[in-house]
Amino acid sequence: MPNPLNIIGAGVLDVAYETHGPADGQAAVLLHGFPYDVRCYDAVAPLLAAQGMRVITPYLRGYGATRFVEASTPRSGEQAVLGMDLLALLNALGIGRAVLAGYDWGGRAACVVAALWPERVAGLVSGTGYNIQDIAASVRPEPPEAEARYWYQYYLHGERGREGLTQNRGAFARLLWRMWSPDWAFDEATFARTAASFDNPDFVEVVVHSYRHRFGLVAGDPAAADVERRLAARPSIGVPTINLHGAGDGVGPPAAVDAALKRFTGPYERRLLDGVGHNIPQEAPRAFAEAVLALAAA
Repeated sequence: MPNPLNIIGAGVLDVAYETHGPADGQAAVLLHGFPYDVRCYDAVAPLLAAQGMRVITPYLRGYGATRFVEASTPRSGEQAVLGMDLLALLNALGIGRAVLAGYDWGGRAACVVAALWPERVAGLVSGTGYNIQDIAASVRPEPPEAEARYWYQYYLHGERGREGLTQNRGAFARLLWRMWSPDWAFDEATFARTAASFDNPDFVEVVVHSYRHRFGLVAGDPAAADVERRLAARPSIGVPTINLHGAGDGVGPPAAVDAALKRFTGPYERRLLDGVGHNIPQEAPRAFAEAVLALAAA
């Protein structure tokens, strides 16, 4: 059974989160991606808690019971606000330093904090490695095989896509789960436990903004402009990092040469996971937990 839900004011959000383990343990914040939620860590968090870690699993903006404090706050999904949300959560919880671990949107938030506020990060576990977007380069086409994998992003660039996500958010997410994790035999009950998070009233707006902003099609939140400018420089990450990459990732398959390596200036290791797709913690919870514990012990 999931742990009780907590709510805390953190920046522009009232963040919903679950906790595991002792309150005085070394902190680990585990961050989900799109289209997933904290249920992806149901098997990871107990493994870490059993080793004495304090584990926090927050719902990102637009998911689950997390809500915006003010109606006037832009429903942005850009990379800068994801990092700012994470920093605000660390501050609200009184966590000075933590191991940050995530994939997809959650991995991006963790990379942003690791790059810009490294003093807050004891170690980084990042699904697929360097997740800070190169928005200026988004106009350059990629090989057709890669472009085909990004169909869902292009779909959301138009109003047909927005309406399609609004009407079919469950079917949309289920399709992506199947395409991105072809070897993961999840059942309908597993999907339904996560799909409830997509009923958040801000889910569609945040998702649509995210996939339009990353291609420079819409403006960002003015409050995040300075952070976004810093990210445009593609800052390096110097904290100890383990890059977990599913060998069967259907949206971002690993290349033979690790292109992310040059972005990491501290201790860095890439671990390729056979038979694992995009949703690394839910498909390979022990491997994910082992990576967090390795950094916690460093």
